[in-house]
Amino acid sequence: MATVSSLIEVSIPHLTYYHCCQLQNVKNICSYGWCLICLNVSFILLLQLKRWERKECKPNSLPVLQKMHVRLGDTVKVIAGNEKGKIGEIIRLFKHNSTVIVKDMNIKTKHVKSKEQGEPGQIVKVEGPIHSSNVMLYSKEKEVHSRVGHKILEDGSRVRYLIKTGEIIDNKDDWKRFTKEKKQELEKVEA
Repeated sequence: MATVSSLIEVSIPHLTYYHCCQLQNVKNICSYGWCLICLNVSFILLLQLKRWERKECKPNSLPVLQKMHVRLGDTVKVIAGNEKGKIGEIIRLFKHNSTVIVKDMNIKTKHVKSKEQGEPGQIVKVEGPIHSSNVMLYSKEKEVHSRVGHKILEDGSRVRYLIKTGEIIDNKDDWKRFTKEKKQELEKVEA
């Protein structure tokens, strides 16, 4: 654990401030469920996080990123939850908690405050995350969902394929098309 020398604790409701002169070995503090915030040279804020707020961390205090069987642009079928049976395309990945956002699925209502005075607030519909274990890759051609497998082609490239159909998912052309579409959507939003 982190060694903090010459601490003087000052209690404030809901927070604990520590006045310290010297900090050593603070890189592993994240893995013990403590949040360390440096306010200035002589004051730090040390908060204990709840078990469900903690992220599993590596020794360098960065969160552990989980490997997922899906990637951006994959067509997936939701196999559990409210959206069960629906088919969509993955538009965003969150590797630290293994969740994905599927286009037009798991729609949530978000109430947004006005940014400027006199401007009205808004009610916005946004896609919520779905855990990656609740989606399976889907073949549009054969209309079947399947688990994913990995194999090495003759040219030495490693690709993913659908186990049920044998269809290869990873295509450079598909990836280029997906990134182009993403750029065009961003340009439309900015304009």
